[in-house]
Amino acid sequence: MSNDYIPKGDADFNTWQANFINNLNANKADFGLTNADITAITATQAGWTTAYDGYIAAKAAADGSTQAKREARDAFESALRSMAKRVQSSSGTTDRHRAELGLKVQQGTRTSAGVPETRPVVQVDTGQRLRHTISFSDESTPNSRAKPAGVMGCEIWSKIGDPSPTDPSQLHFLGLDTSTPYMVQFGGEDAGKIAYYMLRWVNSKGEQGPWSQTASATITG
Repeated sequence: MSNDYIPKGDADFNTWQANFINNLNANKADFGLTNADITAITATQAGWTTAYDGYIAAKAAADGSTQAKREARDAFESALRSMAKRVQSSSGTTDRHRAELGLKVQQGTRTSAGVPETRPVVQVDTGQRLRHTISFSDESTPNSRAKPAGVMGCEIWSKIGDPSPTDPSQLHFLGLDTSTPYMVQFGGEDAGKIAYYMLRWVNSKGEQGPWSQTASATITG
């Protein structure tokens, strides 16, 4: 274990150095220091403050860019799936077209997947800071990780902050997960808030089943 009095973490170091410099300045006569001594060390402090403030701003911008990218991809994927479904059902679409588009080509005769009739059961693990791990199973087989027959994956929707959603239109789409669990990472500004989740199964044709019960959990900071 380190005995160094200067904290290792940047945030703790920033708090420590500000207190140290303030006390030096307030009690410089007691410490035998001159104004020149204080000027010299505060000049070094200014270099740190500029660099640290720049780092914090860049990190905030990067976090915002990551969230914007995630939301843009979710919206784009939804549009792509909708278009792929439309193309797949077109009478003029051949298997050659499907292969060229990178769509799934059905092999042989298969039983059409029915619209999901059951709901996911949701559990949220809050054990890690600023992260929720969402596990889901089917209400007909709650102790199994297997999805219902014909189901491609589970849509995960969320609302951050009170009040609890009363309608799915109040939620935003997080993702389509083909296997449990699904992890959600939050920014520090969400710490202490409550996240609400609603899930539903989606079959291989993009048809959705009924919504799950609303699950909620606090975002630990």
